[in-house]
Amino acid sequence: MKVLQINTICGSGSVGRITVDIVHALEARGDEGMVAFGRRTGPEGVPTYKFGTNLDMGLHVLCTFFRGEHGFASKKQTGRLIEKIEEYNPDIIHLHNIHGFYLDVEQLFRYLRTAGKPVVWTLHDCWSFTGHCAHFDYIGCMKWKTGCGNCPQYRSVYPYALFKDNTASNYRRKKAAFTGVPSLTVVTPSRWLAGYARQSYLGEYPVQVIPNGIALDKFHPVEKGLRKKLGFEGKFILLGVASMWEERKGYAYFEQLADRLPDDYQIILIGLSKQKMKKLHPKIHGVMRTNSMEELAEYYSMADAYVNTTLEDTFPTTNLEALACGTPVITFATGGSVESVDETCGKVVPKGDIDALEAAVKAMRAEPDKRTACLTKASHYDKNERFQDYLRLYAKLLHKE
Repeated sequence: MKVLQINTICGSGSVGRITVDIVHALEARGDEGMVAFGRRTGPEGVPTYKFGTNLDMGLHVLCTFFRGEHGFASKKQTGRLIEKIEEYNPDIIHLHNIHGFYLDVEQLFRYLRTAGKPVVWTLHDCWSFTGHCAHFDYIGCMKWKTGCGNCPQYRSVYPYALFKDNTASNYRRKKAAFTGVPSLTVVTPSRWLAGYARQSYLGEYPVQVIPNGIALDKFHPVEKGLRKKLGFEGKFILLGVASMWEERKGYAYFEQLADRLPDDYQIILIGLSKQKMKKLHPKIHGVMRTNSMEELAEYYSMADAYVNTTLEDTFPTTNLEALACGTPVITFATGGSVESVDETCGKVVPKGDIDALEAAVKAMRAEPDKRTACLTKASHYDKNERFQDYLRLYAKLLHKE
């Protein structure tokens, strides 16, 4: 079995790492995989094909900024990709993020419609069925159910159409492009996103949920004296982690918690920019971004609770990482964030309710240790098992199971 995956990047970022892990899972079973990608560089030792260029990406950015059209440029690069697909002749074509300034989606889907190959499309956000937005939950916009237009956030959210609202046309073009493809299966990492996909024009396809997984050999309880090193002995430690602490990640709620909680609580935030570090609340300990899973595992293990104040999320793996380190999770009832948390391993509070969040933090301190329950919950998200779900799906589509 040969599987060609297509994604914006390969080997870095959460989705880029997933593509590489799927290749390794295929190879371990004696199958073959390749990742075609448009930006950055791929890792050594993984069969890859880069078809995008920096110049083309820049032109695609300009097309998005000035014309409000994202995903409708990069025609030459998409032609190169199609030539590679024909040459490689995979049994399965697996799409991931097809937005990201590197593909002409109409051209690609015209090819997929006639290629005669099963297609798997993993949605990691909502861009595939909206006229612009990768996420809309923050403002509660449901125009995508019938047709976009007059977008309230086309300038402010990725992929940032700064000068023109072209969302009505984009929606129509994407719907025409993405529907009517024979043998296409949609996969989502959360039941929340699956529900939205079924309500969209993608609902004509079968939709399957395969949760994201994590490396349990990297994320597990560790004790290396970090609490003592930081001088936080005797404190109840609340941890927050984000790749970018913006408004939608709920940074302001940590500032409010810092104002409300007694001095024997300590908030630690990881992933802060230099600008935010300069303006950091005096009762918050800040850490700039780390790419070390081992270091992250130390922080997760040290924390008494992981607090996820996200206001918009598909299925955050930070929840899983915390649970795998034995740390209970307190999360807002946002998107797919609630799906990895239950009363045995954490608490879910109404989105944006600071009073409920404060109460949950204080209640957590008074409850019995949840470490065992957290580890049990995390065991369901072993990435190796989740990638086997993809292999089983591939085999089913090829009628080999």
